[in-house]
Amino acid sequence: MEKLSPTALIGLLFTIVVMFSLKGGYILALPWDVVRIAIPLVSYFLIMFTVSFVLSKAWKFNYPEIATLSFTAASNNFELAIAVAIGVFGINSGEAFAAVIGPLFEVPVLISLVNVAIWARRRFFAEEKIGVRTGVVVSGTGE
Repeated sequence: MEKLSPTALIGLLFTIVVMFSLKGGYILALPWDVVRIAIPLVSYFLIMFTVSFVLSKAWKFNYPEIATLSFTAASNNFELAIAVAIGVFGINSGEAFAAVIGPLFEVPVLISLVNVAIWARRRFFAEEKIGVRTGVVVSGTGE
């Protein structure tokens, strides 16, 4: 296992590159299918992030915990989804196509949510002083 485990990442990256290169033509040829796949995905990311953020804040978690939990809840394991879609349905299936679309939207949406999280930190967690290197939170208005 120790000798094979590094090859798993290489294989996964190779699969993703091949999938994007094979499905690039479909993405350009079927833009409405891409939109139909993207709408529920983007909705999922936004809803999961918002619900996780609000519930964590209501349960009195601190900002680093809230941000970590919210991004974990909002993200997906598209690498695994791509591998499963290929294994079960084949590389030319609609399921594989849908799995390839996921990361195209996940990355920009989550990057946008980083800005939302930074805004929320300033707005709702101004009293917390968060250490840059340690992530330790000290409550209170004093330094």
